[in-house]
Amino acid sequence: MIKVVVIGSGNVAQHLISAFQKESSIQLVQAFARNINNLSRLLDASKITSDFSELKEADLYIIAVSDDALTSVSKSLVFKNKLVAHTSGSIAMEGLSDTNKKAVFYPLQTLSKNKEVNFKEVPLCIEAQNEADLKLLREVANSISDKVFEIDSEQRKSLHVAAVFVSNFVNHLYKLGNDICEEHHVSFEILKPLILETAKKAQVLLPDDAQTGPAIRKDSTTINKHLAILTDQNQKEIYKILTKSIIDHGKKL
Repeated sequence: MIKVVVIGSGNVAQHLISAFQKESSIQLVQAFARNINNLSRLLDASKITSDFSELKEADLYIIAVSDDALTSVSKSLVFKNKLVAHTSGSIAMEGLSDTNKKAVFYPLQTLSKNKEVNFKEVPLCIEAQNEADLKLLREVANSISDKVFEIDSEQRKSLHVAAVFVSNFVNHLYKLGNDICEEHHVSFEILKPLILETAKKAQVLLPDDAQTGPAIRKDSTTINKHLAILTDQNQKEIYKILTKSIIDHGKKL
């Protein structure tokens, strides 16, 4: 049985804790939280500490904290030569302290505390400094996910940027769409089947093949009508930028 300690109490940490507790091959020996109340609904108090000096012996320590705190937390660990992994998509493996062996255990998914997720479907991107540590990471990752990828730090940075486009930016577009609906007294609910169908197409078609709409058709009449409807300048600029990007990309096909 592989012993794991999770350091952190945010969204990623809480989902990892829940996933590890379901697996018989993993022993979640402890979790660290500056405020132990943040994890009280997930773990018995005896398994939570707010003192780095009280961290228990484990095969793998996973630091799941904000990017800004990652380096300082890794330097706060009092032990040496243990396997320590972080969960960041944008920070290189070298961002960890040199005191311990470095690794990455990055779940590529949008995670919210109050939204349950099937971790078996969450892609886990792993990286380590040597094959022995990578083997252990594989075992841990495969125990909670069916989608495990060996990705180096440079690839992971690019993947993180791509993830911002397909998740964070897309969600902001949902927000703008909702704003337009509210302005014109239309229910956003009407758009949800379209959102779902678009997401489904992305599972079976390349984005180039799935693209529809006035921009790909170069339908300037409809485009101009849309721009005339938009009253918010920010919405107009985003519409123009995305329309131009679709049209310019179409020219290269």
